[in-house]
Amino acid sequence: MLKKVVTTVTLLAGLYSTTSAVMADGLDSLPADQQKLYELVDPAIPLGPTEFKDFVAKRPPPWKIGYASTYAGNTWRASILSEMTDVLLPKYKEAGLISELVVTQSDLKDSVQIQQMRQMIDDGVDAIIICASNITALNQTIEYAHSKGVPVFSVSGYVTSPYAINATENNTHGGYSSAKWLAEEIGGKGNVLMVSGIPGFASSDSFNVGAKKAFSEFPDIKVVGDVAGKWTDQVAQVEVQKFLATNPADVNGILVQSASENGVLNAVEQSGRDMMPIVLGGEASAACYWRKNPDFISKSFHFWPPKSDARLVWDVMMRTLEGQGPKIQSILRPALPYTIDDVKEVLNEDCDPNSTDWLEPKGDAWWPTSVAASYFERAEDPLAWRPKK
Repeated sequence: MLKKVVTTVTLLAGLYSTTSAVMADGLDSLPADQQKLYELVDPAIPLGPTEFKDFVAKRPPPWKIGYASTYAGNTWRASILSEMTDVLLPKYKEAGLISELVVTQSDLKDSVQIQQMRQMIDDGVDAIIICASNITALNQTIEYAHSKGVPVFSVSGYVTSPYAINATENNTHGGYSSAKWLAEEIGGKGNVLMVSGIPGFASSDSFNVGAKKAFSEFPDIKVVGDVAGKWTDQVAQVEVQKFLATNPADVNGILVQSASENGVLNAVEQSGRDMMPIVLGGEASAACYWRKNPDFISKSFHFWPPKSDARLVWDVMMRTLEGQGPKIQSILRPALPYTIDDVKEVLNEDCDPNSTDWLEPKGDAWWPTSVAASYFERAEDPLAWRPKK
């Protein structure tokens, strides 16, 4: 979720449309319903065909996989790693497709992540999953990986290298959808506080550009502040507490980037103000508040569900290694709404308000099998696939 924006001006200028030149190849090969999901995107995201359409793995399975992460400091990161190590790796090991998963963390330092990736490549990994801090800083290393026959897959964020595949969420769509809902939830008028991720990083800024576009469609909505929650509850709680203490004006709604919503809820409760509508992402702790207060909001959104994100990038990686032929360089998923009924299905009324778990979309709703097949030239079940003798 951590990627630096190249230029805010470029992002703003290109937000509202995608040029026909960009869409001419990769997107045109997708079904119309999937093409529609790309109507509102960060314009720096590459949407053409991929270098891996006819990719052949350098050796047969089982394959050695690298996961070069940038950060391990919130519940989202813990959950995505847990899904990879505790669920996906054993399943694919049993099928004889994966031998091991090598995991590194770079503490948001591009130079460290580059070094870790190069070491993985030199140590013989067959593919690398990255969660990048910067959309361009890793490009030279990704090209080095490509020269060694190692495809790179970016999860919950994107890179601009032609030698990588991005399997990620459409953050601009998420920001727009949730802000439009919040504006309507508070009757189309009032003061709104935004709680960002890390300003200057593309997922945070792309989300906010989409949100501000939606708010601009409501002339009686005023954004009265934007604080950095850094996708961490503890940080968001402190920053929102400070804002509410020093800004006596009404706040009628709060737009939050997960994983920060539980911290925001705690800050509002401790401020003594009446609770206002707050956009929830997927934290089970915040959903627990909603479970106990079912009239709190009418719905909320899955922006980047960690386990589903892990399964998405893993599926795309396996299909590519198996030679299934991805059609487009960036596979984007839209924000998915969920309701109190969905919360009630997974949380009891005595739920834990301090849970570190996440709510996930139902079943394979984030990356349906039928949809996945439409993104590949020669699609088949990646877990059942076996090399031809």
